[in-house]
Amino acid sequence: MLRRHILSLPAALAAGGLARPALAQERTLALYSSRHYDTDRALYDGFTAETGTRIRLIEGDADQLIARIQSEGANTPADVLITVDGARLARAVAAGIMAPTTSEVLNRRVPASLRDPEGQWYGVSTRARVVMFSKEKGRPAGLDRYEDLAKPAFRGQILVRAAAHPYNTSLMASIMVADGEQAAEAWARGVAENLARPPQGGDTPQFQGVAAGVGSLAIANTYYLARFGASSNPAEKAVYDKIGVIFPNQAPGDRGAHVNVSGAGVVRSSSNKEMALKFIEYLTGPRAQELFANGNFEYPVVADVAPHPALAALGTFRADQMNAQRFGALAPQALQIMQRAGWR
Repeated sequence: MLRRHILSLPAALAAGGLARPALAQERTLALYSSRHYDTDRALYDGFTAETGTRIRLIEGDADQLIARIQSEGANTPADVLITVDGARLARAVAAGIMAPTTSEVLNRRVPASLRDPEGQWYGVSTRARVVMFSKEKGRPAGLDRYEDLAKPAFRGQILVRAAAHPYNTSLMASIMVADGEQAAEAWARGVAENLARPPQGGDTPQFQGVAAGVGSLAIANTYYLARFGASSNPAEKAVYDKIGVIFPNQAPGDRGAHVNVSGAGVVRSSSNKEMALKFIEYLTGPRAQELFANGNFEYPVVADVAPHPALAALGTFRADQMNAQRFGALAPQALQIMQRAGWR
C-alpha cells in the first residue's frame, strides 16, 4: 500500500526559511484514509480547486488509523476519516471517534442503507460482492442465491479469500441478519466444504483461478473484475472476457445482492467540522462521483451518475437495502461463526 505523508505548509516554510505570515492564508483539511487508490488524488485536487482548501492526506490501514486517532485524542489533526467496508466503518463508530452530523445534501444524495443512521459516516461509493463463473462452462444450474453456494452440488468448486477479510465478514453478517445465526453457520460450513483450495490471496486471484480452471466459482467484488475489463493488458482483458457474473438474490421478493461501501465521516475532535462536512458533500457531488466510477470502477452512490462501461457490462442488479452500519457491527461475531464452521 502506498503511503503518503504530505508535509504541512508550516513545516515546509520552516524548512525553507520562508516568512511565517503567509501561513495565515493557508487552509488545510487533514484526511486520514485507508483507501489506497492513486486515482483518489484527483478527488482531493478537485476539492482544493473548488474551495481553496488543501487536503493533507495521511494513508494507512483502517485499524491503524482508528487507533492513531484514539491515541492522539483531542489533539489529533484528523478532520475526516475515509475507509472501505461497513465493518471498518462500524469499528470507527464503536471506537467513539466519529461525530454525529446532519446534512440535508448528504441525506438527499446518499441512500439510507449507505449511511450511518446518526450521520457518523456517509457512503461515497459501493461495490457488489458477487459470484463469478466461467463463461466457457456456462452459468451453473441451481445457483441464484448466496445460500446456494452451500449446496453439495458445488463441492470442490469455490474460490474465495480468507474468512477474516472484512469483505467476507460483512457478507456473512448480512446472511446472519437475513437467515438467522444457525442457518448462517450452516451456510458457512457448506461453503467451507465446497472450497476448491484453502482460501488465499485477494479477490483478483479468485476469478483468475476460475479462468485458469483451478475452480469453477469465485466470490469476489465487482470492481476487481471491471479493472480487468478496462485494462490495456491483453492477458487481463482475456480473463475478463472469460468470466460471467451472477448477482445473487434477485428474484422478486428476495433481498438483492450484497453491496459494501466506502464511507467518510467527520472526526469527533476535529476543529474544522464545517469544512470537513463540506468535503464529504463534495465527494457525493457529480464530478467526484464520476471520478469514483471511472477512476476505480466503483458504483456511484448517486443514482444519476453512470458506472464505468466495463462495470456496467457486468449487468444490472437490485441491491440489498440492509444498512451497512448494521451488518458492519456484526462482523466480529460473523468471523467467529465462520471460523467455527471451518472457513479459515
